[in-house]
Amino acid sequence: MDKKRGVSQTQLDYLQGLKRRQYRITAVQILIFVVFLLLWETAVQLGWIDGFIFSSPSRVLKTFGMMWKDRSIFLHTGITLAETLISFVLVVVAGVSISVVLWYNTELSEILEPYLVVLNSLPKSALAPLLIVWLGANMKSIIVAGISIAIFGTVLNLYTGFREMDPDKVKLIYTLQGRRTDVLSKVILPGTVPLLVSVMKVNIGLCLVGVVIGEFIGARQGLGYLIIYGSQVFKLDWVIMSIVILCLIAMALYGVLGIIERRCRKDG
Repeated sequence: MDKKRGVSQTQLDYLQGLKRRQYRITAVQILIFVVFLLLWETAVQLGWIDGFIFSSPSRVLKTFGMMWKDRSIFLHTGITLAETLISFVLVVVAGVSISVVLWYNTELSEILEPYLVVLNSLPKSALAPLLIVWLGANMKSIIVAGISIAIFGTVLNLYTGFREMDPDKVKLIYTLQGRRTDVLSKVILPGTVPLLVSVMKVNIGLCLVGVVIGEFIGARQGLGYLIIYGSQVFKLDWVIMSIVILCLIAMALYGVLGIIERRCRKDG
């Protein structure tokens, strides 16, 4: 037994085993990725697949280097990232606000619930052309496209979480002569923080998808524009490079929210 920390040798061995397991998993993941890149590059170099159509890691890196030199990659990546973050923040603020209003007014929630379900089930890509027509081919319509992907699911999930909060805690507030606002501030909002963070982890990817869909249709800048333009003029190196950057952005944003989620659980 470690007297200073109160941890037994068995527990230490178990924790070290978990760390070794995580290292193995990470090493295998990296190995799979490296092998994939090597096979891809080898297949192109040996002529097994057409490099013009499928590109290759070396061609993607060369394209990235060229766009790095003229700084255009920073412009396109920055615009897509900014649109995603703006739509994400608006989804979180609007989602929480609407959910609180529905929780306060149960009659209104019963009226709107079927409409929210229908709108959440609607393929949002069908709305993107209409948004371009209504709002114009600008950043505003792209941000709205990103919001439309995530907002309805956010409201439904948060409102369901509000309703399923521990009824005993709610009764305790009322027993202590508390009001509905006290229930909201003392029980509902603090108790649904883990749910909110989980919803945010889903929403960041949905907002990115919505933004890219909007850029496909009505943008002249951004990674979505590079993808659609590159496919039209057969600059497929642009397409593959943009897809890789989108994957990296999604991983980075998801990782940041994952860190926030772990801290919330630890504090809870």
